[in-house]
Amino acid sequence: MKRDELVWFLRRNRLAVQASAAPDGSPQAAVVGFAVSDDLEIVFDTVETTRKSLNLRADPRIALVIGWDDAITVQIEGLADFPDGDELTRLQECYFRVYPDGRDRLSWPGITHVRVRPTWVRYSDFTQEPPHVVEVSPAQLG
Repeated sequence: MKRDELVWFLRRNRLAVQASAAPDGSPQAAVVGFAVSDDLEIVFDTVETTRKSLNLRADPRIALVIGWDDAITVQIEGLADFPDGDELTRLQECYFRVYPDGRDRLSWPGITHVRVRPTWVRYSDFTQEPPHVVEVSPAQLG
């Protein structure tokens, strides 16, 4: 699998299930609307007081599942951060191309944007027999 193929697949989807760890170690999951940059950065918005935001500020490890409708999925593990300055502006523009209404949410108190940089990716296509499954690090995506 190549990076541009993965980005293409991710861009065909708009929702992800993200999972993070609460301070006591218990798992927490939420559905988020996301966008993906050409550099395979996943970005979503949230409010600073949400469980996911608080969890990711304390422990940046995150997992995402994307694309379950057509028996093809991508699982991603990575590290989340909260960019600012020029990085935030660049990622917001990426996000606003998918979610133009995200600009309206900028007026919400505590709105923030989360960037996920993948460290591991698993692509699974269950429409084939046998299923096509590829596990890679982003560096292997060439």
